[in-house]
Parts: sequence; C-alpha cells; structure tokens
Amino acid sequence: MPAKAFSALHDRDIRTVKQCPPFIDAMAHGFMILLPCDVQVDKGSFSWDWEAPATTVEGHPRAPLSFHPPAQVTGTPFEHGDALVLKFNSFWTIELEPGWSLFATHPVNRHDLPFRLLSGLVDADQFHDAGINFPAVWTDEEFVGVLPKGMPVAQCMPVPRERPVLHFDTLEGAAATRYSQTVADVLAAPNVYRKQYRQRK
Repeated sequence: MPAKAFSALHDRDIRTVKQCPPFIDAMAHGFMILLPCDVQVDKGSFSWDWEAPATTVEGHPRAPLSFHPPAQVTGTPFEHGDALVLKFNSFWTIELEPGWSLFATHPVNRHDLPFRLLSGLVDADQFHDAGINFPAVWTDEEFVGVLPKGMPVAQCMPVPRERPVLHFDTLEGAAATRYSQTVADVLAAPNVYRKQYRQRK
C-alpha cells in the first residue's frame, strides 16, 4: 500500500489511507483468527493437504473449513441464489473476563478477500470450553488460487456488555470553541491527529 498516490482531481500526489491512523489502527485492533493451512480453491471447489495434529478430545474439527447449506442465509443480505456459505473451523478456545463478550467480524478493511465473514457476538466469558467457528459467504465465484496459511479469516475484539451512558447536548460555549479550533488545526497541517491525539495501542 503506497503512502501517496496521484490524484487526477487534484493534479498532484496526495496521501493515501496508509497515512490515516484510524484506518490502520482498526485493522490491527483485537486479534486475528488465522487459516491453519493452505487451501486450494478452483471456482468454488476447495481442497487442502494438511495433517492436523492428533486430538485428545471428541468432536474437535480436523479440517480448516466446512460448509453451511445456503438456506441458512435465506432472507438476509447474504442470500444470493446458491450462495456458498463456509464455516472457518476454530482450533482455539477463547475465554474472556466476566462481563465481556467477543465481537467477531470480517477482517477490517480487507475487501480484497474472496469471502465475507458474518459478524457475530459471543458471550465468551460463559461460552469458552469449545471453539467458536466463523461462518462466511464466498463472494468470488471465479476465484482460482490459494488461500495461504496464516491468512486472517476473522478479527476478534473483546467488548464490554455493560451499556454506556450516553449524554446529548447542544454544541455551544467552550465546547464550540474547542470544536472550531480543532477543525482549524486539522485543516492547517497534516498529521495533527497522529501527533496530538493518537494513543499507543
């Protein structure tokens, strides 16, 4: 991803999203579930050559992925004829602190991937003795190639279940002054957010 690219609209090079900290920070937030092996794909046909380690428990998956019937997404935005619905199998159990749930979603800003993960929220402070699997809709029917080992298939973020208290008010007085000054600072020079507001994560 280049840091700058030519803009015909501006007739000059401009900064790309690579220089946008919120864009980059969102991609690195939480933790990723990674594909455990290479998966060969040929227009909807999937295969792999993987000797999974021996398991010591019953019911543990032995394949990197399995499939759902298309009927399971009937009436959703993911319904598309005979849509191919995958399930990326989990080889991890995830336990969170009391009061926290696990939000699992498509890897953020990764629209290049040939699938779209279905987002889900799991109360992983209670459900943690078995793996969490990750369903996805295959979006590129013509894809031929390899899904490489280590490719992110899900991005997971612990979130508190306690609802925040929201306050709404009119923007006026000192708050309005701070607003105007902040906007002026951002428009006057690059990297204001990164230098003054961004926090180490």
